[in-house]
Amino acid sequence: MIVGVFLKAGYQERLPMIKYVVRLTEEERTEVIGKGKAAARKIKHANVLLKLDADGPGWSDAQAADAFDCSARTVFSIRQRVVEAGLEAALERKKREHPPRERLPDGDGEAQLVRLACSAPPEGQARWTLALLAESLIELQVVEMISPQTVMRTLKKTF
Repeated sequence: MIVGVFLKAGYQERLPMIKYVVRLTEEERTEVIGKGKAAARKIKHANVLLKLDADGPGWSDAQAADAFDCSARTVFSIRQRVVEAGLEAALERKKREHPPRERLPDGDGEAQLVRLACSAPPEGQARWTLALLAESLIELQVVEMISPQTVMRTLKKTF
């Protein structure tokens, strides 16, 4: 069981001010130790957690940072994530809430692109090309701008 406690200096003589106390159960320890291959980052975070365990070695953030060649902020973040979000969150990378860029086109735009691609090509053309599709989407004001490569990616995942 992982417990989060806020201790102020003076309440506990032996512990310095610790905002997040990590306490791993036997099951969690065996899960963290695990066997097999894993990413180096995941192994480092697992080792840090094992050393931070209050029922185990109980290392300080500075000791763990020195031993595992990372910053004290990284150790604090691991400690915070295990208490607030659980063991898996501390071992895995944090998932992005929003992509760095919005998807082009959106759901309605994708539907119009597919409809356009399935329709008859313009006069004088034997078939739709990616460039023609991109130009048509801009003319229809579905998107402000779009590249043929984006059209290709969108159609590839659709068909």
